[in-house]
Amino acid sequence: MSNKASRDERNFNKAALDYHKATPKGKIEVIPSKPHTTQRDLSLAYSPGVAIPCLEIEKNPKTVYDYTGKGNLVAVISNGTAVLGLGDIGAEASKPVMEGKGLLFKIFADINVFDIEIQEKDPDKFIEIVKGIAPTFGGINLEDIKAPEAFYIEQRLKEELNIPLMHDDQHGTAIISAAALINALEIAGKKIQEVKVVVNGAGAAAVACTKLYIALGLNPKNVLMCDSKGVINHKREHLTPEKLDFVAETDKETLEDALKGADVFIGLSKGNVMSPEMLLSMAENPIVFGLANPTPEIDYNLAMATRKDVIMATGRSDFPNQVNNVLGFPYIFRGALDVQASAINEEMKLAAVRAIADLAKEPVPEMVIMAYNLKSLNFGRDYFIPKPFDSRLLTKVSIAVAKAAMDSGIAGNPITDFVAYENELLDRMGRDEKLIRMMQNRAKANPKRITLGNAEEYNVLKAAQILSDEGIAKPILLGEKKFILEQMEKYGIELDVPIIDPNDEEMQDKRVEYRETLWKLRNRKGVNEYIAKRLVRQRDYFGPLMLKHGDTDALLVGYSKNYRTVLKPIMEIIDKEPNVQKIAAMMMILSEKKQYFFADASIQPNPSAEELVSIAKMSEITVKTFGVEPRIAMLSYENFSSNSETSKKMEKAVKILHEKYPKMIVDGEIQPDFAMNADHLADYPFSKLGTTPANTFIFPNLESANLSYKIIRGMKVAQIVGPILMGLKQPVHVIQMRASVDEIVNLATIAVLDAQRREV
Repeated sequence: MSNKASRDERNFNKAALDYHKATPKGKIEVIPSKPHTTQRDLSLAYSPGVAIPCLEIEKNPKTVYDYTGKGNLVAVISNGTAVLGLGDIGAEASKPVMEGKGLLFKIFADINVFDIEIQEKDPDKFIEIVKGIAPTFGGINLEDIKAPEAFYIEQRLKEELNIPLMHDDQHGTAIISAAALINALEIAGKKIQEVKVVVNGAGAAAVACTKLYIALGLNPKNVLMCDSKGVINHKREHLTPEKLDFVAETDKETLEDALKGADVFIGLSKGNVMSPEMLLSMAENPIVFGLANPTPEIDYNLAMATRKDVIMATGRSDFPNQVNNVLGFPYIFRGALDVQASAINEEMKLAAVRAIADLAKEPVPEMVIMAYNLKSLNFGRDYFIPKPFDSRLLTKVSIAVAKAAMDSGIAGNPITDFVAYENELLDRMGRDEKLIRMMQNRAKANPKRITLGNAEEYNVLKAAQILSDEGIAKPILLGEKKFILEQMEKYGIELDVPIIDPNDEEMQDKRVEYRETLWKLRNRKGVNEYIAKRLVRQRDYFGPLMLKHGDTDALLVGYSKNYRTVLKPIMEIIDKEPNVQKIAAMMMILSEKKQYFFADASIQPNPSAEELVSIAKMSEITVKTFGVEPRIAMLSYENFSSNSETSKKMEKAVKILHEKYPKMIVDGEIQPDFAMNADHLADYPFSKLGTTPANTFIFPNLESANLSYKIIRGMKVAQIVGPILMGLKQPVHVIQMRASVDEIVNLATIAVLDAQRREV
């Protein structure tokens, strides 16, 4: 090992110890989920109030799911006899792994976990202990138990318990690798019924994998399983019952023999047991799953250098196609718990396999691509398994598993409305994406033509692809056609949408038409016919003129130019709404569990009290468009004091608003932290905000609003959507410089809703 490699390993080892040692200790914790601040709360939570649900459960045991957290609580249980690649290290030493598994359950599927480490190697005693604590849990995940005891323990517990139970080391790997195998076979152009498969390793995972492949159609006669002594064939003696199921009538004895002409290699053994020569002996388009961790059965780079046609997966995250159990177990248990399934049966496992396999063929969300620092991700040799951080797994797999439980008759609480269930699952996400999801659903119901300027840029092109694929909008690309096509080819972006080049000969008639309009609009403002002729060849003018003439329903421009530079042509061409003297811009801030709106964040430097009234009214209308009740705080650095000029200006605006729009929920001048806190608001009983925090904030000037939202954007603690232009007759919005793909998609979604609103 080189000095650098040795140093890196030492650094990593220290970091791992520091991570686990840091306060608070452990990776999961118990937190209260009910109110507990008052004496009454405590009397309801414990004595005497707790006796009431106890008696209800005694009368009807099924109500335990109604009155306790059992239905969302899984036990991760181990005796530490087969921990990762560490072997039999004991129950206590296995605890960091079990806590880690609990963390994954929580962050990926919002399932609560108690990790249970049992100091017992006798299988029957272990089973009795698990059975004794089972009433606590809605499901049980067995973990890191050595074979062959693992088979016996799981089988007994499945027979004797009536809650979802799975040994993830066996079935998790089986489910994910089966999904990968389905897709790899499709890429290779082979059928599962015909391929010859070599499985290296005969432990719990290998047996479970092979059985699941057979359930999917693999011919058992086409399987050669190898253990440390070679091929499990008819000559072998003293085999375990599990290995007896895979005895082959063959004279092949070594892994090298077995791989000759094989279509598929599944490695569940140890690193570097497969040589380049063995790989070369396999059939055309060989499928190689080197799942030993951390060192695959053959190094990924070596395999790629040996054969260009190899289709490969590993258990590692630094290579394409990672077979990672986290793609399955959180969502399998999520679906099983939510229908109160009495088991996790074969139908549910197969449903998970197909859901995971199908997901890999769908367009990949931008946030997934960005999370893995990739430019693009498309179904093929380098991507046939979803990435672990693909949030769609929660809905796709959980719903498939829940439906399979219902169809197979083991669901104790069947789901009646899967649309509502999908929304419930999405609401469990770590970030609050509910408003964006709602807006996108509304946009999809009636998608509009959205013209995207700066269409040569990757982020704009990728956003257009998402808008088109998801049916949110009908994108029109505005820019230099030749360059746009070159960029699409460069990034592998396929889009069948109109491309508008203002300088293209095909646009000659449009240029003449637009020139006349521009000249009429600006002929008393310094624009003659010659200047108009020149300006219509510029996209900054061509885009707004498209909107003016009804050749698009909405317009998004900007991305690579200064905001005010892009805004100028818009203001010259697009009319303002009646009674609007000056337009304004709003930013939508999506924090973890709530949305906020900031105005004016982009346009008016130092609005007067009267202009602030207009901004507040436009904000109220805009916020209502999103299905949110606007509660408006007029901000200052004082609370109802009016000592400073800023506060006096805000006080005057509030007075006008109260007189002119008495039904508006608006008040101030107030500090933002007070406006966001119910207890603080209670100190001002005269306020129209009452004790419900504000969600819409009108800033006294541009600097304060702009700096505030940009700090939030820089901290990356919330999604930022905008700027949303307010006060124009037609929907046009300016993309921030270097906006992310998600920011462009979200702003385009708002533009669609804007266009829909104006249709009514």
